[in-house]
Parts: sequence; structure tokens; C-alpha cells
Amino acid sequence: MPVAERMKPEAEATETPGGSVWIPGGTYTMGSDHHYPEEAPAHRVSVDGFFMDRRLVTNRQFATFVAATKHKTLAERPLDKTVFPGLTQAQLAPGSMVFTPPRHAVTTNDFRQWWAWKPGANWRHPEGKTSSIATRLDHPAVHIAYEDAEAYAAWAGKALPTEAEWEFAARGGLEGAEFTWGDEFTPAGSHMANSWQGNFPTQNLCLDGYAGTSPAGAFPANGYGLFDMAGNVWEWTSDWYADRHPNAAAKPCCIPTNPRNENREQSLDPHQPGVAIPRKVVKGGSFLCAPNYCRRYRPAARHAQMVDSGTSHIGFRCITRIPTT
Repeated sequence: MPVAERMKPEAEATETPGGSVWIPGGTYTMGSDHHYPEEAPAHRVSVDGFFMDRRLVTNRQFATFVAATKHKTLAERPLDKTVFPGLTQAQLAPGSMVFTPPRHAVTTNDFRQWWAWKPGANWRHPEGKTSSIATRLDHPAVHIAYEDAEAYAAWAGKALPTEAEWEFAARGGLEGAEFTWGDEFTPAGSHMANSWQGNFPTQNLCLDGYAGTSPAGAFPANGYGLFDMAGNVWEWTSDWYADRHPNAAAKPCCIPTNPRNENREQSLDPHQPGVAIPRKVVKGGSFLCAPNYCRRYRPAARHAQMVDSGTSHIGFRCITRIPTT
């Protein structure tokens, strides 16, 4: 069924002067039982209405924030030797993780084959010391750690969305659709999001016109008027990560309202018992998501990200909640 016929009337929204739109809130099915295990179980939740920024926070906006506050991002600070006692002084130098395509065919079971630590990589220098955002001021700011996103949101008088709020907004008024725009990935052959075309991680055909990030708003908005709710860069949410959604079957009578995971300890990675760094949920996928790897450019998709790490494909957007009386 065409997207226009499936859209709910409340999906239409009016943009505020600050670039936000009203998300009306409601009850929907969060998660999925048909994709990655961490998306299950699908369950009903309700969220109150809120305003959400139509676009990701851009380099231009982040630069304004930094100029006003003198904020130094985590990637611009040396690593903490007490957290990384085995590293040399040179290895503790500021930097971040940058996607670096392998020069030969590799398997997709080891991300270290395409991620590299680059000294000097940060939001100003996305690929390392010699790179620049001079021609990418309207691209999303990347290499943003969770505390950097929180600091920006506080400065702007806003907040980061919960996972439930973010997913509701991403669905754009479509109940149960596969993507933010409907059920067909490229309707009528049109690319609806910035993702990877080709065999990841060595072959990027760039059929959507971009090899890396794209300007915020370069692809069609969803039913609520929100851009880039799929692809381009992952987006921070305020929820701590858990390997699965809560078991809704335990309380079939009760639909949770404005749920959020506040269990920090639960977010620690059980596969890395020696790493006591909590993880938040990121949503939306990125320009690196491909059909053969990380098919997470869907509203239900979710991923864990350590709070001390921002990479070349993680950004954020903000929301504003209406105070309750």
C-alpha cells in the first residue's frame, strides 16, 4: 500500500521558528520480532507529545555551541591513563575512531578491519588531523560522545530523546512499517536515506550520491517532517542499553507510558567483563549500514554504544518536552 494511504492524519506537523516539529505522541508497537534479536520482543508502549528537531545537529550549530561555551569534546581530550593503564603517553593522545575501508576483501565478523583509531580525529577533523569541516558545515556533527550531546542539549534548553520517543517519531505516523517511509526500501527506485550500496566494507557504489555523511535534510522527510531518521549517522538516546526489550507478556494488561531504561549497570557489556564503561542506545543506522551488514536503517533497530566513544558515524538531535502540571 502506498505510504500516503497508510499515513495517519496526525502525522502532519508544523515547523517552529527553531526548526522543531510537534510529535503528537500516542501508543504504538515498539521493536520487532523479525530482525535482530535485540529488537525483540515487539511490545506496545505509549509516549506523550514532544517537540523534536527536524534535523540532526550540524557542524555549524555545534560550532556555535562551542564558541559560546568553550566546550571541549571527549575526542579533543587525552585518554584517561587510569582507564587505559596499558597505553603509552603517545597512545593517550586525543583522537577517535574513523571508518577506514579495507584495501582487500575481508569478512564482516571483525570490525577492527575497517575501524581505525586516528589521533587528532574529532568533530572539527572527521577523518583525522588533515581533514576539515569547511565544506561540511551543514553535515551532522560527528565524533560526539554522549556527554558532548548532553552538554549541547542542556545549553540549547532541550534534551536527548528516550529510545521510545525516538522510535515513535522515526515511524512518522506509520504503524508497523519496515522503514520510516514505508515497506519498500527504494520505492520507484528512489533512495530515501543515506546508506551503503554495494558489498560492505570494500565496495561502496554511492548510488545515493554520498560516500560518507550527507547534509542534514538531503533526503525526504518522514511523515512528521523529520529528516535523516534512517541512515546518515547514528543518534544518541538517553536510555541505557539492554540486550532485549522488557518482556511485555509479563504484564499484558499494562501498556507502559514514557518508558525508559535507567539501569546503568545492566548496560555493561557481558562480553567484555574487564571494561566497566556503560552503554547507551543509539538509533537510526548510518551511512555504513548495508544489506549485507548492519541492516539497521529501520525504526525498530537499535545498537549499543559506550558513552565514552564518539565515532565518524555518530551524531544526535534534540527534543523539547512540555512540562506537566
